[in-house]
Formats: sequence, C-alpha cells, structure tokens
Amino acid sequence: MLSINEERLLERINALGETGKDADGRRVRLAASDGDKDGRDMIVSWMKDAGLEVVVDRIGNIFGIWETPENRDKAPLMVGSHIDSVIDAGKYDGCYGVIAGIEVIKTLKEQGYVPERPIVTGAFTNEEGVRYAPDMMGSLVYAGGLSAEEALAAVGTDGTILGEELKRIGYEGTVEPGFIKPYAFIELHIEQGPIMDVEGVQIGAVENLQGISWQRITIEGAANHAGTTPTALRIDAGLAAAKVNVFLRERCLQSNGKTVATVGCIEFEPNAVNVIPSKAVFTADVRNPDETKLKEEEQALADYLKELEKTDKVRIHTERLVRFEPVLFDEGIVTCIEKAAKERGFSCRRMTSGAGQDAQMIARMCPTAMIFVPSVKGISHNPAEFTPDKDLLAGANVFLDVVKDFSSAK
Repeated sequence: MLSINEERLLERINALGETGKDADGRRVRLAASDGDKDGRDMIVSWMKDAGLEVVVDRIGNIFGIWETPENRDKAPLMVGSHIDSVIDAGKYDGCYGVIAGIEVIKTLKEQGYVPERPIVTGAFTNEEGVRYAPDMMGSLVYAGGLSAEEALAAVGTDGTILGEELKRIGYEGTVEPGFIKPYAFIELHIEQGPIMDVEGVQIGAVENLQGISWQRITIEGAANHAGTTPTALRIDAGLAAAKVNVFLRERCLQSNGKTVATVGCIEFEPNAVNVIPSKAVFTADVRNPDETKLKEEEQALADYLKELEKTDKVRIHTERLVRFEPVLFDEGIVTCIEKAAKERGFSCRRMTSGAGQDAQMIARMCPTAMIFVPSVKGISHNPAEFTPDKDLLAGANVFLDVVKDFSSAK
C-alpha cells in the first residue's frame, strides 16, 4: 500500500516544534506573533517544496493549492488545521494536521497520482484564541461566520490589533476568505483526550463535535473583615462563586459523562487574605454534543444563578463569550475513515471531539470529518503533550488513503 515518507513527516513535526520558543524555552507561538511568523514561513517553504501554489487570504489563512488544467473547474478537497499555539504548548496540536496535509500531497505527487479534484491544504489563523478572540477565528471567518473586518479589528490581550500584526509579519493577504468552496474537508488531529490511549485504539473516526458555551459570570457581594463578621451576616462573593463551581460539577455527574464543565478563570476583589470578597469574576465553559442537552445545561445554570441571588443576597451578571452549536460530521467521510483503518489493520472507534476545531467551522460549508490519533495520558496544551511516532504515522497513512479516495471522486 502507498505510504507517506515517514522520516520527512517526523522531521518536519520536530522542526516546526522548535519555532516560537520564548526566552524560557516555552513554546509560545501565539497568532500573528514573531514566533507565528517563523512557523508560517516554514510551512510556506514546505508548500512550495511540494510544488503548491501558495495563497494567503485577508485573515491570514495560508493555502497550498494543487490543481491541474484538467481538474481546476471542480470543487477541491480541502484538508488542514492550524499552527498557532497556547502558552507553553506541546508540538502536535494543529501542527500535525498541517504538516501531514502537505506530506500527503507531496507523496501523491511523487507517486504520479493525478487527482480528479484539486487538493488544497490549509493553515488557519488564530485557532487557539489565546491572543485574539474568538478562537477558531480564521476558519470561522473563512466559513462566513464572522466578517474579516471585525476579525482584523480584534484587540489582543497585549493591546495589539490583529490586522496590524498580520501586516507586520507579512501575512496580510488580499484574497477574500471563502474564495475556495470545498467539495469536502478532512482534518487530521491528535485526540487531546485520554480515551484512545486508555482503550488502546489507534485511529479515531470523529463523527461529531461538542457544542461549546462560554460565559463570564460576575458576582457582587460586600467586602468585610474576615475575623469580625459573623458567618450569618456575610455577603460573600467568593463563597457564591464556589457554589457555582460545585453546581456545575454536580450537573456533569448527573449527565452520565455527556456534559463537561470548567471554571477556568477566577478573580476575587479585593483579593486579600483577611477580607471577605466583594466581587468574584469567573468563566464557565459548558460543553455537550447534543444541542438540546446543552440548552438544558445553560438554562439550569441560569436558574441556579437566580436562586443564588436570593439565598446568598448577592448580585449576579452574566456575559456571553462564545456559543457554538454541536456539529454532526459527514457519515460518508466517517465511514471512509473506518474502512481505511480496517484495510491497514488498525483498530478504530467512532469519537466525539471534546475540543473546538477548525473542522467545526468548515462544516458550515461542506461535508466534513476528522481523524484522531492517541494522546498519551490525554495530555494537551502542555509541553508534555505526546503521541508516539508509530501512531503519528498510522494516522497520516489513513489520512493519505481517505484523501486519495475523496480526491478521486468525480
């Protein structure tokens, strides 16, 4: 069976992993940063090495296009992911899919394969959303869910403006996002969770993606002396915030594993060891793969916050940060992934993506699905993120088979 160049794939994953490191050696390749530029330059060089036409759109998405005079009038198969990272990141998240996309095309070209449809591999801007909000920005803009103007005007956590930073690093494109309408989209990715590693599964055929609901919740109480104020007379914003955190965990336990919720950021005022908090500001990240159930969780939280205002005598304000509906991926692509895994002798199971992905945005445009490979101990967004070489190669070869299958469709 046709296989990718194993040495080249692994060398490139390691090479890209060395870009974007700060003075402390942490991998911090934030969107439109100098480190991101270094990574982008590397990806573009590999696209050109594969003989691809490189196009950058206005939001900075990078595309390597392989088309022939015979197929250029047909909608292309698109693959890809992202190369921006979180702070102190691993080297596989997103990058694996981008590099494998280039490798699959280069392998097919080297073997003299002529696709019925063009194949396009992409690297989307600001998937992580660490420096600029929202996350999955480049693919969201590409799919028409956010205007390029609004995205380019985004102000970063460091006060920079995305459009100005893309121009500064040389990746302010002129082509309108969405200029290519894909026939289908396939994203290869590490799982970022523990299921495949625990179960010993080699390939994940991702059939759906969880809906995501982010809120910022502000609870206002009354600051007072930690020693002299009786418990019954306190209006404790910190205690109320803790109750919300516990409430969310209890809802998760009642859902048979379907709902997950996280309080990932929290700040107290005045934030003093001997002062009852007058204010608590925190985030609530709630996810479920079923839209009806996700709405139920959102309503349950809203009802609980109203009850908490009465019982704890606090004032509560909520702000919506992000809301994405669950995504059901294309059954035909998922079945093709299962078939390719079986033919290569790899174990395979259907999966739900717990993380947000570029694929969930592109699914608005065309049939879409994802391929997962295991993450050891489920660790991701962490320098300890690791997938063994054999699993990276297995996933890339299944990816190769699926790309070949869909690019041959007339």
